[in-house]
Amino acid sequence: MSTTTCPTALDQPLLRPAELGDLRLPNRVVMAPMTRARATGEGLVPNGMHAAYYGQRAGAGLIITEGTWVSERAIGFPNVPGVYSEEQVDGWRRVTDTVHAHGGRIVLQLWHTGAASHPDHLGGALPAGPSAVDPRERSYTPGGPKETVTPREMTITDIRDTVAEYGAAAANARRAGFDGVEIHALGSFLIPQFLNPRLNRRHDTYGHDPAGRRRLLMEIVDAVAAAWDGRRVGVRLSPYWTAERFTADERTLADYDALVAELSDRPVAYLHLRGPAPAAPGAAPGHDAFARYRGLFDGPLIANHGFGRETGNAVIEAGLADAVSYATHFVANPDLVARFALDHELAAGDPGRYYTGGAGGYADYPASVWGRRPAGESARRRRQALRAPEPSSPNSTRPMTIR
Repeated sequence: MSTTTCPTALDQPLLRPAELGDLRLPNRVVMAPMTRARATGEGLVPNGMHAAYYGQRAGAGLIITEGTWVSERAIGFPNVPGVYSEEQVDGWRRVTDTVHAHGGRIVLQLWHTGAASHPDHLGGALPAGPSAVDPRERSYTPGGPKETVTPREMTITDIRDTVAEYGAAAANARRAGFDGVEIHALGSFLIPQFLNPRLNRRHDTYGHDPAGRRRLLMEIVDAVAAAWDGRRVGVRLSPYWTAERFTADERTLADYDALVAELSDRPVAYLHLRGPAPAAPGAAPGHDAFARYRGLFDGPLIANHGFGRETGNAVIEAGLADAVSYATHFVANPDLVARFALDHELAAGDPGRYYTGGAGGYADYPASVWGRRPAGESARRRRQALRAPEPSSPNSTRPMTIR
């Protein structure tokens, strides 16, 4: 009698343990933050669907939640949860209890949209940004997408209040049982607005030159880190982001060089770097961007944008990243780590249900069938899925971090 076993590849770099600051991971497959718009009840409170969704994906070495509002003034997208009220803290505690019961680790991403918001999100009030300059983005409001408006320039008091809100949100995250937090500093939102000389035209200590423009982020890092013992704060950056007011030119990249080097002197657990888009559909992500910042940041680095299993293993094996984050693959593959380990076919998600609300397309994707490996045409599709780049956002403002 013969016995057929499913071959494993447990020696993959992605499956090795890692330490990101004081976060100890059993593997290096990180679930990237993904806005999914399921907080549809009163008060933008996480609900049972959130607990089920994140609990199903607890096999990730680390889960990074969707971006979460640090205050009511931070809101800029419908049905995204916050972490500024007691009800929200209680809702998130149900999520963290579920993830921890499944043996997982989870950090909360902290988010503020700044000038990329819209009065429809703010009770008719103007959004605030570094300067009174329209970012020329589209804000997804309860009434549909609308063009952004010219924001009001934040006062020094506004800035100090915002830093304090980040600190309070980090403390709330700790009370809710999270293992740490990540600062959302990518895309076209508040922190990148301050980093961008096209949007930040201030002449005070929060503008004027690159050191001034990065001051807000440094103060936020310090305020957020104060809520934690040890290194449990990550920072997510996107130097290569391009949009109406954002250009990945050499001046921008040089400013980010200095920013990343300065973050090395802060109590940061890891740098989560969104690299440039792959050169063509199906192409492997390049290594140059990660090599550039690997040499500037004295700490762990998570690589993101367009990775599959083979390319994720490769960037770790090359010594350019300590972990790799996945978004699209985690949507339809709650057991992604096991599928990588056993070389199983990856399921495809349904983009038409990413933001529709309800459990459909959110918490209803099944785990893999373990009894057999796909063969023939299915095997070819599996290999393509592992190499394929993950889809880009349809525009720069929609917080579709499904990459």
